[in-house]
Amino acid sequence: MRERRIPGVQAAVVKNGKIVLSAFVGTADIQHAVSVKNNTVFPIYSCTKAFTGVAIMQLVEEGRINLDMPISRYLDDLPDSWKPITVKQLLTHVSGLPNILRLLDPITYGLPAGVTEEDLWKKTKSLPMTSVVGERFSYNQTNYALLGKIIDKLTGKPFAEVFKERQFQIGGMRSTGFGDSRDVISNKTPTYRYVQNIDGKKLDQGRLVIDYAEFPPFRRTASGMNSSAEDIARWLIALQHGKLLKNKSTLETLWRAGSFNDGSPTEWAIGWMTKPRPTHRAVIATGGSRAAFIVYPEDELAIVVLTNLVGAFPEEFIDELAGIYDPEIALSDPVTALRMELRQRGYERAIEVFKELKKKNADFQPLENDLNAWAYRMLNGGGKPKEALEIFKLNVFLYPNSANVYDSVAEAYEANGNRELAISNYKRSLELDPKNTNAAQQLKRLGQR
Repeated sequence: MRERRIPGVQAAVVKNGKIVLSAFVGTADIQHAVSVKNNTVFPIYSCTKAFTGVAIMQLVEEGRINLDMPISRYLDDLPDSWKPITVKQLLTHVSGLPNILRLLDPITYGLPAGVTEEDLWKKTKSLPMTSVVGERFSYNQTNYALLGKIIDKLTGKPFAEVFKERQFQIGGMRSTGFGDSRDVISNKTPTYRYVQNIDGKKLDQGRLVIDYAEFPPFRRTASGMNSSAEDIARWLIALQHGKLLKNKSTLETLWRAGSFNDGSPTEWAIGWMTKPRPTHRAVIATGGSRAAFIVYPEDELAIVVLTNLVGAFPEEFIDELAGIYDPEIALSDPVTALRMELRQRGYERAIEVFKELKKKNADFQPLENDLNAWAYRMLNGGGKPKEALEIFKLNVFLYPNSANVYDSVAEAYEANGNRELAISNYKRSLELDPKNTNAAQQLKRLGQR
């Protein structure tokens, strides 16, 4: 909390089907000096998708949905290009659909003034596909809005009622429900963020402000829930012990990665992210860079962390918390193992530390996307440009033929005041990928041909 300047946190640990830790620390409401309690309610944003995955799998168990069937079997009035998309492709974000989020108000993410939900869908359906169905991963809110429509139609009830009856009540989730910044919700903490610029003045440390967000009802299968760590822990127990899904095979399907057209695995399972690692398999739900929970199925362990700060990124440190219960879990994730070492020994030794860890374990290999995501979090929201640069440099060392890593390290060099190295790395990125429009634009901005 001190390192990331997080006002308030809840955490819960489930081990062998029981809640073995419930922790609540810090301030829930800064304005009124209200402390976090065990029943404080936090927005969980995209963690909601994990609940939507369970709702779909409940319908699969009942024979009302087939994951491999096209969505046109369940929904009418779809554009021809949308009709072949399967339910599973919606769940795993490989549909190729245009993202409805881009048509919402860019500040509140609510409906623009004078625009109805019907108007919004009409416009979305007129947009071109972003890729061939099943060819590319693209995190897309249209997918889960459509899943909400499927749940509504097949159950004959609004999905909010379905979730309450078939998940919240069964799981003993007394503080959980749907809503956003417009709603009055008992015991709910505001969400805060640090802004770096106020009235044109740059602030080195940033200023804490209240974060405002709207989730129109049609979007709430994607990111509209509020809950507590204890509630989610109880839900996870119900999920893993046959109260929400009857068959173990259904639970395995829930947590099994989808696939692209060529058969290679996607990053997502059914509403959950998967994290490939040789041991201590993990499935993950994250939300708004402020809420996350991770289940370690083979270890009978799950950890929930909810915060009230945009940019807290609890998914980054939950593996370390899991390491308190089993040190091997923390070490099984390359990025977590690397982060733990660099925090002690200094980020400037990133390449040296990687080589040492690789020598001890030949399978030790952080993924390019994981390193990039970690470094960007430090660069853009974490206030650690020097540390971020070292991780980007490690990524270049590990993936020297990737245009993307040169593009990223160039951005970090510029953020650290080194214009010449920024230019040379943007040029290298463009050499590797002449279609990299970002590198071309940045070079033009920096006065290069």
